[in-house]
Amino acid sequence: QVQLVESGGGLVQAGDSLRLSCAASGRTASTYAMGWFRQAPGKDREFVSAIVTWSVGSTYYADSVKGRFTISRDNAKNTVYLQMNSLKPDDTAVYYCAARALTTQTMSDHRGYGYWGQGTQVTVSS
Repeated sequence: QVQLVESGGGLVQAGDSLRLSCAASGRTASTYAMGWFRQAPGKDREFVSAIVTWSVGSTYYADSVKGRFTISRDNAKNTVYLQMNSLKPDDTAVYYCAARALTTQTMSDHRGYGYWGQGTQVTVSS
C-alpha cells in the first residue's frame, strides 16, 4: 500500500507560479511512476504530467501544460514536485497526485494508477 499527500495549492493570479508537492509513504519500492492529474468541476479527470521514479526518470506532459509546468522528484524524500509557471485561469482545478506500478496502460491513462492522494485546490484568477 502507498499513501500520497499533496500540498502547495492556493489562490494566485494569472501569470503567477505555484509549486505542488506530493509525499509518498508505505510500500513505495514497487512504485514505477508518479503522476499528476487535475479535475475541474463537472469535467473528467485530466492527465497533467508524470515521471518515472526508477533510473534516470523519463517525464511526460500534457500539451496544455508543456513549457509551463515542470515535474521533478526527490527520491531521498520520496517526494514528487510540480512546478507550475505562467498559470492561466484554465489551470484552475483540484490537482491529484497518483502512483502506479508496472502495468500495460499508457502513462496518461488514469486507470493505470492504483494510488491517489486527497487532492489540493489550485485557483487562478484573471
